[in-house]
Amino acid sequence: MTQEQVREIVQILPVDYEIEYICRGNRVIVGPKVRKCLPNGTWTDMTQHSRCKKKLYIGALFPMSGGWPGGQACMPSAQMALDLVNNRSDILPDYELELIHYDSMCDPGEATKLLYDLLYTEPIKIVLMPGCSGVSTLVAEAARMWNLIVLSYGSSSPALSNRQRFPTFFRTHPSATLHNPTRVQLFQKWKWTRIATIQQTTEVFTSTLDDLEQRVKEAGIEISVRQSFLTDPAVAVKNLKRQDARIIVGLFYETEARKVFCEVFKEKLYGKKYVWFLIGWYADNWFKIKDPAINCTVENMTEAVEGHVTTEIVMLNPETVRGVSNMTSQEFLTALMSRLGGKNPEETGGFQEAPLAYDAVWALALALNKTVAPLKAKGRRLEDFNYNNHDITSEIYRALNTSSFEGVSGHVVFDAQGSRMAMTLIEQLQGGSYKKIGYYDSSQKNLSWFGNDVWIGAGPPADRTVVIEEYRFLSQKLFAAVSVFAGLGILLGIVCLTFNIYNGNVRYIQNSQPYLNNMTAVGCMMALAAVFPLGIDGHHVHRSQFPVVCQFRLWLLGLGFSLAYGSMFTKIWWVHTLFTKKEEKKEKKKQHLEPWKLYATVGVLLAIDFLSLMIWQIVDPLHITVEKFTKEAPKEDLDVLIQPLLEHCNSEKMNTWLGVVYGYKGLLLLLGIFLAYETKSVSTEKINDHRAVGMAIYNVAVLCLITAPVTMILSSQQDASFAFASLAIVFSAYITMVVLFVPKMRRLITRGEWQSEQQDTLKTGSSTNNNDEEKSRQLERENRELQKIIQEKEERVSALRNQLAERQALRNRRRPSTGQNQNHSAPPPSSQPDPKSLLPPPGYPNPTTDNHSLPPSFSNSSNLYPADSKMSRNHCHNSQIPLLYK
Repeated sequence: MTQEQVREIVQILPVDYEIEYICRGNRVIVGPKVRKCLPNGTWTDMTQHSRCKKKLYIGALFPMSGGWPGGQACMPSAQMALDLVNNRSDILPDYELELIHYDSMCDPGEATKLLYDLLYTEPIKIVLMPGCSGVSTLVAEAARMWNLIVLSYGSSSPALSNRQRFPTFFRTHPSATLHNPTRVQLFQKWKWTRIATIQQTTEVFTSTLDDLEQRVKEAGIEISVRQSFLTDPAVAVKNLKRQDARIIVGLFYETEARKVFCEVFKEKLYGKKYVWFLIGWYADNWFKIKDPAINCTVENMTEAVEGHVTTEIVMLNPETVRGVSNMTSQEFLTALMSRLGGKNPEETGGFQEAPLAYDAVWALALALNKTVAPLKAKGRRLEDFNYNNHDITSEIYRALNTSSFEGVSGHVVFDAQGSRMAMTLIEQLQGGSYKKIGYYDSSQKNLSWFGNDVWIGAGPPADRTVVIEEYRFLSQKLFAAVSVFAGLGILLGIVCLTFNIYNGNVRYIQNSQPYLNNMTAVGCMMALAAVFPLGIDGHHVHRSQFPVVCQFRLWLLGLGFSLAYGSMFTKIWWVHTLFTKKEEKKEKKKQHLEPWKLYATVGVLLAIDFLSLMIWQIVDPLHITVEKFTKEAPKEDLDVLIQPLLEHCNSEKMNTWLGVVYGYKGLLLLLGIFLAYETKSVSTEKINDHRAVGMAIYNVAVLCLITAPVTMILSSQQDASFAFASLAIVFSAYITMVVLFVPKMRRLITRGEWQSEQQDTLKTGSSTNNNDEEKSRQLERENRELQKIIQEKEERVSALRNQLAERQALRNRRRPSTGQNQNHSAPPPSSQPDPKSLLPPPGYPNPTTDNHSLPPSFSNSSNLYPADSKMSRNHCHNSQIPLLYK
């Protein structure tokens, strides 16, 4: 209608005449619906055009209650965006968007019923807009059957990024996995390598945690505890406490968060030793909201949540930029607060996500506007959409997939999975309110840190009970004391060795096989020298040098034992071999003992030890191992444990090698004890100190047989083990050297036997030790006493014989006179005396012509002096007196 036609009508129509515009069909008037005729011939509101727009319906599900009541702020925000879009003449000029919404209560079951109503109730919805991940999962999976695009404003489940399962799904709320790169970055910043997780058993949190587990594994971070719960988190929280969880990532909805932290307060799982990571899209005062499902006060909850960290997608553009809606983020918040009627944002669910709902409407409007021209080219229109029309759905999908604009939440762009890409905001609850402490751009891997993080303790807590490794070292006082004794023992060995070499030409020393004694002294010094590496540990040398110390221990002690004990064993072996045979073979065996046999025996024993040690070191060399003990808690700090460590010399088959060595040497010790016992009564000049050697073998064998098993049992007690081993070595060496060398020194010093072999030949006796010498001197004294007794007896015998002769002569004179007075019937007496009358008194021998014959009391002399022999006291030979004494 032209202006002239309008004027003609106005002139005909009366004044105050009204014209009402009505659109037929599914259309709506845009602009003035009524115009009045003015007296001047004009119409009212001539500057505004009235036109009919076609309606496009959006089916929305806003959770006004439930686990996340985000619809409380997101629905007014979406409605505000719709009003602005419908008033724009450059965006969908022929269409008007209308929102049909229901309360899903963030419940998939309730959402199923509402989705049915949306789909099977007129009018047809061109797009669905659900909130909550659980509801969005249900709607997005079913929407493809009706060729519907789903655009969510409040779904963060990583599972929704699956294009095969949800081919028509988009969201302005970034995926929850976008939190995980930020969390990993914070773990690395605060040097945490061990975390724990607790989650509500829903798909969104399970898939988020799966993604986090993969990311922390790539970063070298361990998830030590992973707990989950359905409705009651009490058991899960107790398990976290039991497993010593310190850095805890919590994934649950707001209502469950209150339950969790009520249990956290009860278990004291908060404070300076703990850090909680939560989702940032809760209401700012979520922990102050009274909840009948918990029995904790607001003060309890406030105490438990203090200091926790949240990660949240940046949902409000921090910069003052006017986006496609010609509104800055601050202007948006002002307009939203006006729509909320001054309601407290902290008590309004979804207030943080409101910019996402606002930009979701704008993203949909811009995408639909972009599809008008392509559809018109194909002879189609948006109002022609139905649930069987795949072409229009494809155009809308293509337009959304290429969306890119500035919104109040920041730059809006979708990735290949339909998820929003955005920065992450990091906040910390400080003094009951959230403070921004940084931003993280995962696409650029850039962390913007404000440095205003606050901790209850001195700094970020440790990710576990701090375990301080503390090596146990040998007591230095004990080591010094034993080292002094070992050093003095080495000096004693040098003195003994020098003495033996210097007096090697003395017959007494020569008869003790001085070269074997020299080997014994050298072996004792080597064994004493092994005490020093035995006491050296990580306190003295670096760990890399410790295997060298282990080698010194083994070789010094092994070869020292072979020399010292081997030389003594050789002596006792040959004494037993030559001088303990049967009587008939003894003379044959008492032949000259050739020295090379002794040296060869020592060489064999030394070669066996050398070869066994060499094979051990080549096949299974010694290396350092560290023994760990039970952790100890110091009294000063309950958050620190001491891990005692002890270094050992070890090899892969240490027990096998020790079994072989101990078995072989144990048999030698037992055999040495047996041989020493068998030869204790043997006396020989060829090895005149074998009894002293036997005594030394007794001591060495007893000490070794006791010390070896004890040190194996006490191997974990470094002081006791060292004390037993080192003192056994010291005592064995001291006893051996004192028993073998001190008597020789004493004899040569006290008796002055420093003569050479030629000068000492006349003084060589059969005695071989001090006991034999004492017996010899006592024997000489007793022989002298016996000589006096014999002389007295001889004088007494002579006197008795004289008396007998006188009596016989008197008796002979008396017999003739008595014979004349008797009868002649009796036979005449013999002129010879009766032999029996001449017998001596009892106890005396028969009279002989020898006036010096021995009395019969000395019956043992009958073998020495025949009856007719003549022997005066001067004829007693010194060589026969000992036999007489015996």
